[in-house]
This record gives sequence, C-alpha cells and structure tokens, in this order.
Amino acid sequence: QVQLVESGGGLVQPGGSLRLSCVASENIFNFNIMGWYRQAPGKQRELVATINVGGITNYADSVKGRFTIYRDGAEKTVWLQMNSLSHEYTAVYYCNVQLLRRNYWGQGTQVTVSS
Repeated sequence: QVQLVESGGGLVQPGGSLRLSCVASENIFNFNIMGWYRQAPGKQRELVATINVGGITNYADSVKGRFTIYRDGAEKTVWLQMNSLSHEYTAVYYCNVQLLRRNYWGQGTQVTVSS
C-alpha cells in the first residue's frame, strides 16, 4: 500500500508563494506518474500538474508560468512550487501517484490565499 504524506499548505497573501511537499513510502521511480490535484469548495477535483517517470511535466493552463512540479528520488518527494498566488488558488491540494494502473492519494493540504 503506497502512502503519501503532504505538507506545506497554509495561509498566504495574494502574490505570495508556497511550496507543497509530498513524501512517498517507496521509490518514486516505481510510479508511472506523480502529480498534484486541487479541489476548491463546491467544485470537482482537478489536475494541477504532473511529472511522469521520464521527468516530463504537464500543467493545467491556469497555473502555467506560476507553478513548478519537481521531484527528488533520494528524498522520495515531489514538490509543487506555487508563485504569484491569487484568491482563485484557494483549495485543498492533493498528491497523487499512479502505480500499476491504480491511483493513490494523500490526505490533502489546505492552501488559503487571502489578505
């Protein structure tokens, strides 16, 4: 059973930055894809960014140029660097990995952008 532990959420002012972390319980290069999703109040969960086993990244149009996803195998961690945050990025952010056609999710970390 893959376990994912997220951290790094919190309250940030508009224009600020946060870095989310997701630590996996096993070698991250076992995963086909690692990524971040978010769910805002009253909305469906949506993709934010992914990175595949080859290191190719993919971003939602709404975060391109603002967010960066990256990883480190030795630390079994994938990060999401979020810059120039605005109110619409307020959501619970979830780490996701895909392994052998199964999806695994972290518990979520709240990001609130507010002045």
